[in-house]
Amino acid sequence: MPQLRLDRFSGWMWPICIAFALGGVAEAQQRPRHVVSLNLCTDEMLLAFADRGQIASLSHLVMDPSVSVMVEQARGISLNDGRAETILFSRPDLVLSGTYGQHNQAALLKAQGLKVLPLGPWASLTEGQEQIRAMARALGHPERGEDLITRIEAALLRTKDIVKGRPSILVYDRGGWVSPADSPMNELLLHMGFRLHQEVLGAPYGGVARLESIVTSPPDYLVVDEEAGSAVDNGTAIFSHPALMHAVPLKRRLVVPGKLALCGGPSTPALIDALAAQIQAKVR
Repeated sequence: MPQLRLDRFSGWMWPICIAFALGGVAEAQQRPRHVVSLNLCTDEMLLAFADRGQIASLSHLVMDPSVSVMVEQARGISLNDGRAETILFSRPDLVLSGTYGQHNQAALLKAQGLKVLPLGPWASLTEGQEQIRAMARALGHPERGEDLITRIEAALLRTKDIVKGRPSILVYDRGGWVSPADSPMNELLLHMGFRLHQEVLGAPYGGVARLESIVTSPPDYLVVDEEAGSAVDNGTAIFSHPALMHAVPLKRRLVVPGKLALCGGPSTPALIDALAAQIQAKVR
C-alpha cells in the first residue's frame, strides 16, 4: 500500500482522521484479551493473528513437531487439556474450537455464557480466505488476516499453470487414503496445471483406494507425505510396496511435509511453495 504524504492533508480531512483514531480505540477495547484454542488449526491461526498477550492457552498438539508448523512460536505459552471444565475455570472471553470431535465442549462452554468461535476444515481456497478474515477480525487484527491473504494470492499467482501438458496426479495418503477431488489440495494441483486421477480410480469423493487399482491404472505423479520415504507402520508400508514402486517410482513422487497441508492458514503459502519446488525438481 502506498504511503500517504503528510503534506497532502488539508483541514477538512482532520475530522476524518479523528474519527479513524476513535474507531481504532474502540476496536482495541473490543479485542478479546484472554483467548483459548482447543484445536491445532485454531492454534496456528491464533498465533498468526493475535498479540501474544491475548493468548490464554493453546492445545497440546501445537507443540508436536510431527503435525505443528508453529512449535517455536508457541513456546512459553500455556497449554490446555481440552476439557470444557478446565476452560471454564480459566474464564476466557473467546474460545476457538474445531468442528470435529469438539461439539460437546463447545456446547457446554456456550451454555455457560462463553463466546465460542468454531472453525472447520477449508472446503475451498475461497472459503479459506473468508475464514482467515473472520478469525483476524474476531481477534481485533483484520490487517494481519489481509496480509496472509496477500501472501497466499501471491503464491498462487506465481504458480498458475506451471505444469505443462496436464499430467495426471493423485494425492495418496497413509493407509491408501485418497482425498476428494474438490479438496483444497486438489484445487491447488488443478491451479498448477495437473489433471486429477480420482475419476480414473472411480473415487471422485475420496476414500480408500486399493493398491491394485493404482498399480493397474497409475497416475503420472503421486503427492505423498515426507513420511512415505520410510515404512514406520502399516499406514506407511504401502508406499514402499514393490508394485507401487514400479508403477510410480520415487522420481515421480512429489514429497511434501504433511503438516503443511493439515490446516489451511499460516502454512498455506509454504505448502504452495513446497509443491512448486517439487514440481520444478521432478515434473518433466
